Amino acid sequence: MECDVLVLAGLWNSGPQHWQTLWQHKYPAWQRVPHRDWINPDCHEWVVELDAAIAAAEGPPMLVAHGLACALVAHWAASDSALKVAGAFLVAPSDVEAPSYPADASSFKPMQLAKLAFPSIVVASSNDPYVTIERARQFAQAWGSRFVEIGAAGHINGDSGHGAWPEGEKLLADFCAELSK
Repeated sequence: MECDVLVLAGLWNSGPQHWQTLWQHKYPAWQRVPHRDWINPDCHEWVVELDAAIAAAEGPPMLVAHGLACALVAHWAASDSALKVAGAFLVAPSDVEAPSYPADASSFKPMQLAKLAFPSIVVASSNDPYVTIERARQFAQAWGSRFVEIGAAGHINGDSGHGAWPEGEKLLADFCAELSK
């Protein structure tokens, strides 16, 4: 795939059967942005860590985010960073303001709803336990993102049976191809 990618795992990191991990095995040049604490994340700290990873990239990277990392991208975009990204592929954006969301991520409140200054796609499921489809659609609209609903797919992770998720890989490849034109 012709894309320089930074992988942004969400709360608790992405396990060995998560599509992000499987895609990284397939594309070894892709880098996962490390965090000091995956269990009790601090929004400001994660924004600083993301900014450092973007700065270390050879060119403006594509951000491939899952869950809480979608909120991270929105917070980074609202920061004062002068760095640029090619775009963002935002999958299963977690609603940190929802009562069902784990309290571990309270520093990510409120959700940033400013328009992103780069192209983006939000991919959402109609039965995600961490965001309603209406709220995911609201995020996409606020961020200026293309919205893709994939039906009842849970949290779009290994636990919901997505494994390598070839449909998502194709969505990302098509998005990267569009941006390279």
